[in-house]
Amino acid sequence: MFAIIAGIILRYRILLLSVLISITVFMGYNARDIKLSYEHAPLLPETDSSFIEYKRYSEIFGEDGNIVVIGIQNPEFFNPEPLAHWFEMISSLEATKGVKSVLSITNAYNLVKNNEERVFEITPIAAAPPASYAEAEHLQQVVSSLPFYKDLLYEEESGTYLILVSLERDVLVSSNRNRLITDIENLSSEYAAKYDVPVHYSGLPYIRIKTAEKIEGELYMFILLAFLITGLIMYLFFRSFRVVFFSLLVVATGVIWALGSMALIGYEITLLTAMIPPLIIVIGIPNSVFLLNKYHNEYRNHGNKIRALQRVIHKIGAATFLTNLTTSAGFATFILTSTRILQEFGVIASLNIMAVFLLSLLLIPIIFSFLPAPEERHVRHLENYFIKKVVRLFEYLAVNHRMKTYPVAIIIIVVAFIGITRIKSTGYVVDDLPQNDPVYVDLLFFEKHFQGLIPLEIAIDSKRPRAALTMETLQNIESLQSSLEKYPELSRPLSIAEALKFARQSFFNGAAHHYRLPGNTERNFIMAYMGNLTGGNNISNSFLDPESRITRVSYKVADIGTEKIGLLEQQIKQEIDSIFPADRYDVAITGASILSYKGNKYLIRSLFTSLFIAILVISLFMAWMFSSARMMLISLIPNLVPLLITASFMGYFGIPVKPSTVLVFSIAFGISVDNTIHFLAKYRQELKTTGLDIRKSVTNAIREAGVSMLYTSIVLFFGFGIFSLSGFGGTVALGVLVSFTLLIAVTSNLVLLPSMLLSMERIIIKKNFQEPLMNLYNDDEDKELVEQPESKGQAKKVKGAEILDI
Repeated sequence: MFAIIAGIILRYRILLLSVLISITVFMGYNARDIKLSYEHAPLLPETDSSFIEYKRYSEIFGEDGNIVVIGIQNPEFFNPEPLAHWFEMISSLEATKGVKSVLSITNAYNLVKNNEERVFEITPIAAAPPASYAEAEHLQQVVSSLPFYKDLLYEEESGTYLILVSLERDVLVSSNRNRLITDIENLSSEYAAKYDVPVHYSGLPYIRIKTAEKIEGELYMFILLAFLITGLIMYLFFRSFRVVFFSLLVVATGVIWALGSMALIGYEITLLTAMIPPLIIVIGIPNSVFLLNKYHNEYRNHGNKIRALQRVIHKIGAATFLTNLTTSAGFATFILTSTRILQEFGVIASLNIMAVFLLSLLLIPIIFSFLPAPEERHVRHLENYFIKKVVRLFEYLAVNHRMKTYPVAIIIIVVAFIGITRIKSTGYVVDDLPQNDPVYVDLLFFEKHFQGLIPLEIAIDSKRPRAALTMETLQNIESLQSSLEKYPELSRPLSIAEALKFARQSFFNGAAHHYRLPGNTERNFIMAYMGNLTGGNNISNSFLDPESRITRVSYKVADIGTEKIGLLEQQIKQEIDSIFPADRYDVAITGASILSYKGNKYLIRSLFTSLFIAILVISLFMAWMFSSARMMLISLIPNLVPLLITASFMGYFGIPVKPSTVLVFSIAFGISVDNTIHFLAKYRQELKTTGLDIRKSVTNAIREAGVSMLYTSIVLFFGFGIFSLSGFGGTVALGVLVSFTLLIAVTSNLVLLPSMLLSMERIIIKKNFQEPLMNLYNDDEDKELVEQPESKGQAKKVKGAEILDI
C-alpha cells in the first residue's frame, strides 16, 4: 500500500503541497478565534449524584465560588484616618463594574429592635466613617460586641480584617475577569501602601483566575522552549540547518492545525489543552528523525535521491503510521472518561498526532525532493561515535548477557512493587502551584487566621414545610456545630441557628452575653420580629429555602488535601447520623471542597481506567500487526516494566497519585511502544534477509533501529523535560515522570526485548509472524528499484510503485 502512496506523493507533490498550504492558511485563520477557558470545568460528570446535589443546593442558596476575599492586617484599623480610607475603598469596590456586592465589618448589618413596629431594623454597623477618636472607639466597641462576625469578618488578635467581594457570574466567565481582578487589587493595594500594611487575596475565583493567567503565559513559553530544545537536539544529531528548519516547519504546521482544530470544534484553552502545542512539537519531531535517518541511510547506500525518498515512504511509512496510531490511541482513551476537560484533551491530542504524522509523511519527502541531494557532511551523523557506542553497549548486553538480564529485571520488578505499595493518593486546590507563589502564600495566611476559605456546606432537609425552624431542628443544628468544634480544619459556622442567636442578642438590646440560641418561648417572639425584617435584606433567606424546609450550615475549610477531606467527610457524617434521625431528616454534605475531593477521586479512577483501555487497545494493535499472541505479550513486557519503575519512583520519593501524575502512564505507554514497533518491524525484515538467523537479526535490528530509537528518545526526554520549568507542580511532575519513563523504556526495548527474542526464538518464529494488512520494512518488494527514467516526467512502474524523475 505504501509503495502506491510513495508514487502518489512524489508524482503529485506540487498539488499536495498547495493543498497543505491552503489547509494551513485556513487553520491559521481560525486559530485567531481560539479563547482561553474562563469557566471552571467540573471534574464530575453532570449525571453524578454529588454533582446533582451540589447544583440543587446552589440553586437554593446561591453559588459558593464567586467571592474574592481580601485580607488586610492593620493594628491601627480603628483610627479615624484609616477608617475614612477604608470606607472610601469599600465605596470604590462597590462601584467597580462586575462587582455584585461588598461586605466588610464596617458595612455589615446590625439588627436593631423596634418595639413600636415589633420588627428588627437592618442597619449598617457604621453608616459613615467616624469623625473623631471617640466615634472610632465606639465603633470598635460595637464590633467587639457582635460575636456573629468574630472570626468571620475579622480576627481581633492579629488585627486582620476581611473584605468579601462577590463577583457577577457573567464577568467571571468572560475575558473581563482579568481586568476586574486587577481593579480590585489596585484599589486594595492603595490602602495597604498608604499605611504600609500587608494585603492578601484569595477565594476560589481569585485562585482560578490567577491560574488561568499562568496557563496563558506558559502556553507561549512552552511552544518557544519546545522549538528551541528540539531544534538544538536535531542540529546536534544531523549537523544541518536545513534539516532543523524543515523539521521544525513540519511541527509548526502541526501546531497551527492543532490550534485551528480547537477553534473549529469550539474548544477553549484549559490547563490540559494548553499542553497540546508543545506536545505536538515534541511528539512530531521523532517522525522527522525516523524519516530523515532512513533517507540518509538509503541515499548513502545507492546515491539516488528520488529512490531514497520513495523508499523512505515505502519502507517505514507503515511503521511510522502504526507508531503514531498507538500514540494517538493512548491519548484517545481519555475520550472514554466522563470528564469534559479530559475528553477535549483526548480529542484534540489524538486527532493532531495523526495530523502531524500525515504532515511529516507528505512534507519531508516533498520538500527534500526539491532540495539538493545530501552531501557527505549531511550523512556523517549516521556514524556518530557516541550513539554507535551506546548502541553497541545495548547489543553487547542483550546478546552476550541476556541470562543476567532476567534476574536483574525480576529484582527491579520486585523492588518496584514494594515502592508501589508506598504510593499515596491526594490532591490540593493549589497543589499545582509552588509554595512561594503569592496565591499559595496568601491561602496559607487565610488558613492560619480563619481556618480556610474553601466552602463546605451541610444541607439539612427537614422534609416538612417550616420544620427547619422547629426547636428540635435548631437544637440539632446547635448540637452538630458544637460537635464539629473539635475539628481545627473547620471555620466558625454560619447557620440559621447563628442568625437566631444574633437576633436574640438584638432582642435583648445588643448585650453580647445574650448571643445564644433562644428558648421555645423566646423563639416565637424573635421569629415574629424576624418575620417583619425591614431595611432591605432578609437574613433568613441566606439560610432557608422559601418553604423553610431546607436549611444549611456553612463552613470554610482549609486546603487539607483530598485524602483528609474524605476522612473529614466521613467524620462529619458520623456526627450527623448521631444527631439527625434518618426518618425525619435528609442531610447532605456538599460544597466546593467536597465537589473537588470527589471530582479528583473520580478523575483518578477514570484515568486508571483509560490506562487499562490504552494497554488493551495497543495490545490488540500489536496482535494485529504481527498476527501472534506471543509477540503481543513479548512486546508488552518491555513497556510495562518502565511503568512499574515509574510508579515505584513515585512511591519512594513521595510523589502522590493525582490527575497530573496518572496522566503520565497513558502518555508514556502510548509513546514508548513506538520503539517496540520500530524494533520488531526491523527485526522481522532481518529475519527474512538472514534466513531466520535469530542472533544476526537481533544484532542488525539493534544496530539500525537502535540509532533512530536513541535519537527519538533523546528528543522526547528533553522535549518533555521542558515541562519541568512550569509553575504548576502537576505539569512539572508530568514532564519529569514522562521523561524518566521514556528513558527507562528505550533501555528496556534495546536490552530486555532483544534478550527475550533470543531466548524464545523457537516459540515465536512461526509462519504467522507476519503483518496481515501491510508490510513493514520489506526490502523484497522494492529491491529492483534501480533504474531512473530516461526522460524527465517519465515514470517506471515497479510492483505498484513509481520511480519518478523529478
